[in-house]
Amino acid sequence: MKEMVAFIINFSIGLTVNLYLIMALSGFTSIFSATIFLFTIRAILSFSYIHINIFQHIGLPMYKLESRPAKVYQMSTGVLNLHSNVLLNWVMGHSLISCHIEHHFFPTLSDNMCLKVRPAVKKFLLDCGLPYHERPYMERLSVFLEKYEELMVKAPPISHFVGLQ
Repeated sequence: MKEMVAFIINFSIGLTVNLYLIMALSGFTSIFSATIFLFTIRAILSFSYIHINIFQHIGLPMYKLESRPAKVYQMSTGVLNLHSNVLLNWVMGHSLISCHIEHHFFPTLSDNMCLKVRPAVKKFLLDCGLPYHERPYMERLSVFLEKYEELMVKAPPISHFVGLQ
């Protein structure tokens, strides 16, 4: 119950701050129009969220918390970069689309820095005999659609692999 109350308070504060910023910066004069704008933008950006969390991890190895390998092996086998895509890179940034592997190794790096370290990370992994996965968007979409039942419906819950944090 305590967690639910904390969630409701944090959600309310976050929504209020977002609506205030939208109204202050965009010129919307009513809460209704600002709310419609906020949820429209969230719906548009959810497109990228699906690509990051599904397309770049699905079908790749996942490891149980107690038996996972070294981080360098785990990151090189369980994550992939999508080929550069102007729309996705613009909406979510290079670090989450075309430099996703680098983002997992260095989560606090900016998009610009992820682009700069990308060749070094790729060379390091390949020199060490580890994979550096890069795939085109359409290939990942095809895998997702062809194996949807296996990868999404019949997959065990994520807590089976990573445990409850």
